[in-house]
Amino acid sequence: MKDNIKAMRDYVRGITDFVPEVALTLGSGLGSFAENITVSCEVPYSDIPGFPVSTAPGHAGKLVFGYLGKTPIVCLNGRVHLYEGYAPEQVVTPVRLVQALGAKILFLTNAAGGLKKSYTPGTLALITDQISSFVPNPLIGPNDDDEGVRFPDMTCVYDLALRDIVKQTAKELDIDLDEGVYVQLTGPSFETPAEIRMVAALGGDIVGMSTVVEAITARHCGMRVVGISLISNLAAGISKTLLSSEEVNEAGAAAAPRFTKLVAQAIQRF
Repeated sequence: MKDNIKAMRDYVRGITDFVPEVALTLGSGLGSFAENITVSCEVPYSDIPGFPVSTAPGHAGKLVFGYLGKTPIVCLNGRVHLYEGYAPEQVVTPVRLVQALGAKILFLTNAAGGLKKSYTPGTLALITDQISSFVPNPLIGPNDDDEGVRFPDMTCVYDLALRDIVKQTAKELDIDLDEGVYVQLTGPSFETPAEIRMVAALGGDIVGMSTVVEAITARHCGMRVVGISLISNLAAGISKTLLSSEEVNEAGAAAAPRFTKLVAQAIQRF
């Protein structure tokens, strides 16, 4: 894997010498955020040898290098998921690559189902912790000590100082920001009401099909992590309607102005 990441890094370096400080992963329905970046260079995933390509609806599938204010950023406009048939180590390849390109902070976003009574479709929720028990750990297999320790600590996956910046930014912008514990399941089927009751019993507030394995990998390789979920729908058994991917993308479009303002301002304060 180390050699593969080096080859990908060398390919991108052959196109641009841009060094990002922050990497931002855009979730379903949130791809329009990339329009706010002062772009220096774009690299399609499909052009990078060995790089996994997004197949999920609404995921553009390209690295966008540029600036938010004065902050150099690389935007992962589109992610890959376990449900697309990728192995865990492939799903987290984008994280390893942006870290190799220089990013020190990973800002994860996603569209997800909500369990808390305070959530409504369109709620923005700061991720405070995560549960990884239902997906394969991306660190299984031989460990490269140059990338990270064999048994990385996960006491505080989501950086407290970065979370405080996001909360303060939301307060100053008068944007409602809830919070919660995120649980990743594999998908692609939406969860059953019984599964949602199980997640709630375990302490989960937000459920989705991404993010957790990426956060684990980022912490393994020394990155600081922060994350926001867009509650695109109430979870199965709570929602009064059937769930669909169209609903997820519609919620993302509706929340885009608030999401964009909050994330852009917070990143510039990191």
